[in-house]
Amino acid sequence: MKINKPKTMLLLASMCLAMGSTQAQEPAKQTNNPLLAEWTGPYGGVPAFDKMDLKYVPEAFDVAMAENLADYEKIANNPEPATFENTIVAMESAGEKLGRAFTYFGIWSSNLSSPEVRKLQMEYSPKFSEMRSKISQNEKLFARVKKVYEDSLKNPLDPESQRLILNTYEGFAMNGANLDEFSKKRYAAINKELSSLYTQFANNVLHDEENYVTFITDQQLSGLPESFIKAAAKTAADKGKEGQYAITNTRSSMDPFLTYSTERELRKKVWTNYYSRGDNGDEYDNNELIAKILKLRRERVELLGHKNYPEWRLQNRMAKTPENAMQLMEAVWPAAIGRVKEEVADMQAVADELGHGITIEPWDYRYYAEKVRKKKYNLDSNEVKQYLQLDNLREAMFYVAGELFNYTFTALPEGKVPVYHEDVNVWEVTDKTSGEHIGLWYLDPFARAGKRSGAWASPYRSHETYNGKVTVLSSNNSNFIKPAPGESVLVSWDDAETFFHEFGHALHFLASNVKYPSSNGGVRDYTEFQSQLLERWLSTDVVINNYLKHHKTGAVIPAELIAKIKKAATFNQGFATTEYLASALIDMKIHMADPENIDVDAFERDTLKALGMPDELVMRHRTPHFGHVFSGEGYATAYYGYMWADVLTSDAAEAFEQAPGGYYDKAVAAKLVKYLFAPRNAMDPAEAYRKFRGRDASIDALMRDRGFPVPKK
Repeated sequence: MKINKPKTMLLLASMCLAMGSTQAQEPAKQTNNPLLAEWTGPYGGVPAFDKMDLKYVPEAFDVAMAENLADYEKIANNPEPATFENTIVAMESAGEKLGRAFTYFGIWSSNLSSPEVRKLQMEYSPKFSEMRSKISQNEKLFARVKKVYEDSLKNPLDPESQRLILNTYEGFAMNGANLDEFSKKRYAAINKELSSLYTQFANNVLHDEENYVTFITDQQLSGLPESFIKAAAKTAADKGKEGQYAITNTRSSMDPFLTYSTERELRKKVWTNYYSRGDNGDEYDNNELIAKILKLRRERVELLGHKNYPEWRLQNRMAKTPENAMQLMEAVWPAAIGRVKEEVADMQAVADELGHGITIEPWDYRYYAEKVRKKKYNLDSNEVKQYLQLDNLREAMFYVAGELFNYTFTALPEGKVPVYHEDVNVWEVTDKTSGEHIGLWYLDPFARAGKRSGAWASPYRSHETYNGKVTVLSSNNSNFIKPAPGESVLVSWDDAETFFHEFGHALHFLASNVKYPSSNGGVRDYTEFQSQLLERWLSTDVVINNYLKHHKTGAVIPAELIAKIKKAATFNQGFATTEYLASALIDMKIHMADPENIDVDAFERDTLKALGMPDELVMRHRTPHFGHVFSGEGYATAYYGYMWADVLTSDAAEAFEQAPGGYYDKAVAAKLVKYLFAPRNAMDPAEAYRKFRGRDASIDALMRDRGFPVPKK
């Protein structure tokens, strides 16, 4: 279970809650449990990662949940009339110990998972659900929230307070606070069952990632880059297979292997392992779990009077309705699959020229796309990687943050603050001009057993000022393959963009300028926008000339190579857009379908066929391992949000491109920070974007970016 915000009230806005009445709770006993202790030390206090031990988890959760419920009971039973301060603001302070316990357990579940961790997840997920239900089903509490909300409509407060009231009220109302007693109990029961299913889904995927490893020998290395070979050798040795090479079942290992390996049967095996996660017909198969999840989600929203899950989910998102989200995706889909046909034709021609005697299959796409890239643009991805050294990219990100946000990043000496793994390093973030402390940034860059795949960002502590200023603790987590001793970490251009992307999330945390903890939340189809926008600075001239240097010679990446990269900017956009959109469309369509007796595999297959999905590629996230959607509810019917945000991204990028100072224009950068980063969820996203751009975003910039035809007006 991954909880990003330390204030428990945020759970109401971000998770499905159930309703009813609750009994008064006695305050929990005092404890010396290190997972509950206030954070001490420098920088406003830091997590005691050096004292983490799983043995403390049960007591920590039991005590923290009891105290959390007692906090809300106290608010609900306050004899004074309900006001913003004694109800809404009071809720902001509830559950501080639980927030700390969640931070530690989030580290275990995402970065240091083990059978013991998964057992605790399965045990406590339904307990968390019951706790949330007792809070949101508390009729006295909701009555107070509703009174404050109604009073605010007559006598509005300041904009941030007003939005906090709205979000808090919606957090209850959208989750059934107005249901009758029978429906509340059923709603709570559904949530409890779903919480267990989500945990089981995630653990099944992690099992398949850890257990489907392909080991190869010296005779099977043809085509693979030297850096990949050395890293694969180290991974194999770490797994007890000295002298062999390990291709792990993660994207960071799978992707380069499929791009460069000449061994077609091995490519097929690695591809099959990766895209079959959660779909192997064994005890870890997720298809039946998904069917149960879909059925329970539909039943739950029907209790609220909604006809399907997307209708309920999107009502307070930027898209507002599933129809609006579908309209955007369907506007881009034809151009995307049309481009795939062109890409496949180019690849097939290369395969035929080489006399390979094959028809392009999904496990061939990356391999032959790379050959087309070389042929069309004389661009070798492995040559580009020699200039994309991880440490230099990190310094480039710091430079960009300095120019746009006026931040300085200073590495902390080892041991200055505790970390949970030797791979983690920490930097202090300060204001360049005043020297004011902004927060800390933790970086955990390497893949390892027990770490979930992909890349992500998390705040261990968010900005707030309502009860004294609190500074930010932010983190970035990646899955780069750890190099052999003395070797550089070289990454692809796509991975470099992802590194910048996730750093954009961290900057969004650090730049927060809100009063209340819950204002640090976000609207799902908006929160990816800021991070997607930050990717654009990777290809700016100053970053190229100062940070993209050969890992051995130190030579700046040649101008002609950069010219090739920029010329090829829309290369393979058919693949990238289609694999993403297929996942987003399935996410929406499967939640709009009748879940009764649904065959998940057949639905995925039949829906993609009806959409005209090209045979030569698959969804970026096939349904059985679509953790965004089925290991929780954060992205459920919201995966479209990446494209919604990308419309904003492309449009906002043109604001910089049209400015006198380009991507480093001080005036535009100031508006960027003021309206798009600092307000977090204290301002309506549509209003914030209009303040930045002076108008709403247009899809035209997105189509131009991807090299697709711009729709006629």
